[in-house]
Amino acid sequence: MNQRELGELRRRFRPERSAISRVYGCYVNSSREIIAYIDQSLGMTTQEETEKYLGLLKKALSGTLGRNLIDIVFSTQQVADSEEHRLLSALRNSELKDAEAREAFYQRVIQSLDMGENNYLILLAADAYDVPHRGKDGEVDRDAGEEVFRYFVCSICPVKDGTPELGYFHGENEFHISLEKQIVGQPELGFLFPAFDDRTANLYNALFYSRKPDALHQEFIDAVFHTEPPMSAAEQRETFQSALCGALEEDCSMEVVQSVHDYLRQRIQEHKDSRDPEPLAVTAGEVSGVLRNCGVPEARVEAFQAACGESFGEGALAPANLIDAKHFAVKTADATIQVDPERSYLVEARIIDGRRYLLVPADENVEVNGLGVRIAAQAGGQTAEGSV
Repeated sequence: MNQRELGELRRRFRPERSAISRVYGCYVNSSREIIAYIDQSLGMTTQEETEKYLGLLKKALSGTLGRNLIDIVFSTQQVADSEEHRLLSALRNSELKDAEAREAFYQRVIQSLDMGENNYLILLAADAYDVPHRGKDGEVDRDAGEEVFRYFVCSICPVKDGTPELGYFHGENEFHISLEKQIVGQPELGFLFPAFDDRTANLYNALFYSRKPDALHQEFIDAVFHTEPPMSAAEQRETFQSALCGALEEDCSMEVVQSVHDYLRQRIQEHKDSRDPEPLAVTAGEVSGVLRNCGVPEARVEAFQAACGESFGEGALAPANLIDAKHFAVKTADATIQVDPERSYLVEARIIDGRRYLLVPADENVEVNGLGVRIAAQAGGQTAEGSV
């Protein structure tokens, strides 16, 4: 799925546009016991309650593709004949009305999902979307739709106790501590099935959501989809860094790392400015070109490419998962230097009198804990103070 297709579905979760008539689910405690079931007609709820339900479901389609939103790919054999795909298809085909399939799904989630000591809510909703025709110019013709996209969304939300607050009790004309009811939080994870690829149903894919890109709940992915869990954003970054450092060894210099970071940051910014709906991706070959421009020996460039191929396969890399485009920090055992990523070139590594130093120009105002200071400069063997 791309960003445009994702946005098209997200707009479905507005009360005035939604065709979701019913929500299902169950409330599970930390002992893996179902406390209550939900089988609620949205036609019988208030507008505020409807908006809350739709908001929780919509949240499972939020975040960044390739980071919070991960493609789950089923094998041909799974689609043809597998227990996990049959269950998901039964839920979709029945529009979640199959109570036996719902219970089987609940139990599969409950027996696998680790939510620590939190109670949680499993929330399900099905939708049938009359997909309007989109011309080559991008214009939508709602009268020319030829397909109905049938899908369902799952959101899994932690449920937490409210905070004790001082409240006024009318009957007693007094103030007492009042404990708010248990509150449903924003979804921790969820998914869409099937995926909406090229604006049509793709039964070979699901779109998985994780609020924390570095914590994908792999136990859930294994139980519900029975597929090889994808690398989390943190794992991708760590693997990329290991490939870079391991292959380059002593050629992994400050200048090389700055160049790679700047190249990837610029690609991220250009993609954002272009509003291209397709997820941004780069290849190990592109990064290798940056290394060559930095004078890295060819043998080590090839070693880097081989390491990436072994870890990531032939697939492209998501730059947003490889670097932190909003920060550039250089750390030693005793200090950390942070600069604007666009000005990372200001940090230089030098060897002076046999010792290694990190240098940052201080030509403008310098503050220490908010206090303006003066920096002493050496001039002709004498110390001269200059205002900075």
